[in-house]
Amino acid sequence: MTADPAADAVPATAATEVEFISLTHTNASTELVPIPSRGIDLPFVRRYVRTLEDGGFDATLLPYGSASADSFVLAAAVGQVSERIKPIVAVRPNTVFPTVAAQQLATLDQLTEGRAVVHLISGGSDAEQARQGDYLPKSERYSRTSEFVDVLRRSWTETQPFSHAGEHYRFDDFGPGFPPYAAAIPISIGGQSDAAFDIGGSKADIFSFWGEPLADIAAQIARVHGIAAAAGRADRPRIWVTFRPIIDRTDELAWAKAHDYAERISRTFETGAFRKGNKAAPQNVGSQRALEFAQRQEIYDRALWTRTAAATNGQGASTALVGSPETVAAAILDYIDLGASLVSIRGYDTVNDVIDYGRYVLPLVRQELEHRRVTGRRGALQGEHLGALATAGRS
Repeated sequence: MTADPAADAVPATAATEVEFISLTHTNASTELVPIPSRGIDLPFVRRYVRTLEDGGFDATLLPYGSASADSFVLAAAVGQVSERIKPIVAVRPNTVFPTVAAQQLATLDQLTEGRAVVHLISGGSDAEQARQGDYLPKSERYSRTSEFVDVLRRSWTETQPFSHAGEHYRFDDFGPGFPPYAAAIPISIGGQSDAAFDIGGSKADIFSFWGEPLADIAAQIARVHGIAAAAGRADRPRIWVTFRPIIDRTDELAWAKAHDYAERISRTFETGAFRKGNKAAPQNVGSQRALEFAQRQEIYDRALWTRTAAATNGQGASTALVGSPETVAAAILDYIDLGASLVSIRGYDTVNDVIDYGRYVLPLVRQELEHRRVTGRRGALQGEHLGALATAGRS
């Protein structure tokens, strides 16, 4: 515990609770040990999802790509092999008509008794969009997502048939649509472009960020909240941040592991053994920002490491949190203090990392939040486990 009482005060921005998210893998292939396979290993999926549930995770993302498993079908499977995990379905509006997506999501919500969540991806790569016949410019893709959100919500709530004639969608006398299980299905939006902020801040239930330095995330959260306020919202989007933690018994061991991982990941992406390598400058702003942070420096704040982002050329969420379980838990709490209430942590060693996170990281974060609830003060974790802050001479 620090000697300064002010340092023990819980920030006014801090979230009071957290939900932990992972990402469901369809087979054992990883960036560290690529396995040539494009199929689904069903026993692996069952084991992975049950390991998430046993480890105390709350939700899992079912990603979408033109060459991936279908996110809706996979979400339905996850819902049936788990009792508590929320399936978060990644949906690209170019791949499904919004009234159909509304039916699919409501069906999933009914099957899982209210656990469905949807994460909308407008599309950050022209080449990837074109693989499924979408040639809409990026600026218009976001306006399509905005219209998609409006139709989803009307499809779930209108009690009479309704028609729609918008910029991207048109239909007559739809509905009443198939309803969700009970409450509205949460809609998540991510992205770093101005259009993503405008739509997410004004319409989304959740706004998603990749892991960035604390000062930058704080500014981004303030921007989202400012847009929400300007839109006249009484609420604010929940904040979701994503990391790839690398942990070991001590900080020193974790950093040794991290450097080994980065070298292996670089080789994997250079050879295209895990995912086709792409050395071209990425189009999406999130990847551009990740590479800019990596070029500026490798280590930020307590534990944020950017070399893994550089190794993948900014493809996907790839920034790491490195350290002992205590240091990584303290780093997660730093983001919770800024207002993040949804924290996605997925490792590079998939199942084994889920086990370790569930045993050693999640309980520490939840214990601290319970301490705050009972005492109204911070506990000792953040003050005692400084990670990179210690070597930077800060306290």
